Amino acid sequence: MIPKTIIEKQLTSFSASLAPIRPEVFNWAERNIFLKWSVLSRSKFYCLECAHVWKPSCPNTCDKFTTCPACAGKLKMQAYNQVHFKETEYFAVVDTYAGFQVVRLVSAHKHMKKNFIPTYFHKEVMQHWISPKGEVRTLALSTNVFSSTLDAWKFYSPLEIKPKDFIRNAKYYINPYRVYPQMKTLPILKRNGFKTSVYDIAPHLLFSSMLSDPIAETLLKSRQLNLLQYYLCASRQNIRRNWQAVKTVIRNSYKIADVPIWEDYLELLRYFKKDLSCALYVCPVNLGEAHDHFVKKKRELLRKKKLQDLRLEIEKAQKRYASDKKRFFGLIFQKDELCISVIENVRDFMQEGDDLGHCVFTNEYYEKKDSLILSAKVAEQSVETIEISLSRMEILQCRGFKNKPSKHHKQILSLLSQNLYRIKERLQKKKKIVP
Repeated sequence: MIPKTIIEKQLTSFSASLAPIRPEVFNWAERNIFLKWSVLSRSKFYCLECAHVWKPSCPNTCDKFTTCPACAGKLKMQAYNQVHFKETEYFAVVDTYAGFQVVRLVSAHKHMKKNFIPTYFHKEVMQHWISPKGEVRTLALSTNVFSSTLDAWKFYSPLEIKPKDFIRNAKYYINPYRVYPQMKTLPILKRNGFKTSVYDIAPHLLFSSMLSDPIAETLLKSRQLNLLQYYLCASRQNIRRNWQAVKTVIRNSYKIADVPIWEDYLELLRYFKKDLSCALYVCPVNLGEAHDHFVKKKRELLRKKKLQDLRLEIEKAQKRYASDKKRFFGLIFQKDELCISVIENVRDFMQEGDDLGHCVFTNEYYEKKDSLILSAKVAEQSVETIEISLSRMEILQCRGFKNKPSKHHKQILSLLSQNLYRIKERLQKKKKIVP
């Protein structure tokens, strides 16, 4: 994009004046962001770090990790024996320039081959320029628009200013694996509570929020790091709505282990008209037990006192639910005994909640427009319930009995990830039909 405004021309000029990233930064990245690898080939171990070759004592049994006798490195075993191996990671360098906070994103590549020392390639692919008011403008390399990946960078292209709406692009949210520890930050960031860590949050997202959002600043200063991560990184959160309860948590220095469960728990407290400024309710000693207690209480109340109303409510809710989600009905993903299918009846939400002891029915997940709820079953028995965001096409929750992962959790996530495109196809097909 050609810079047109004064600030765009200014940032383009500043970017060209930035000093190149120092070689010692690349050396640090090569030591700290990549794994060390080994491969088993023809009954021999090949260290892809130092090129040492040795014969194992028992070649038929191979652990996930081994130790190289030459370089003493802990090596992860490659799953497949091939000629070339490649690993790609991102790291960030935090700097200041002309009153701006600058986050420089580098794409680092490690190329490995048996009997050879690995080689590395580093390229700065993006710069986030953050003003003291928290406004962010980004410069980035061009990408191959015909590629199936978001980060198919054209390394020969220059860094170009991106439009303001680039913040809605998925490339903007790339979170580096590591941040170079020698960081230069604006004094206002230190005043707002930043010390030395970004807490696994994309640095530009953390810095811009600290400068423009009082909630992020308050959470950081009070060291509510789980809440901060959830507030900045989750696609669906209600911290603004639950701010009274958050203030109670801060006053009592209460640490929340599972923020999504805590927000569901607050919805239950609100249903029973409990005081969200009371630490007795908002800060339970055992969050899981307190959540389950109110789920059970609400379920019993709905059944005993409003059974008839509940039937009428389910019938009305079924019409709304079918109208919103009918295009997804019939979707089934199956592998061996595992079967994942869209929940098609509101009554089945109740059964799912009863079987797994969670709040998928009591908190009316069937009313959520942006969510698609699926049930994972093994041998016709429900093992986990899944919530998918239709706008972001990502898995929001995948919970089993009493909100804990089942023993099939990894298999469920893998099967679901492989079939997300089928849900997307149905969503896009509906959009094409609507004039």
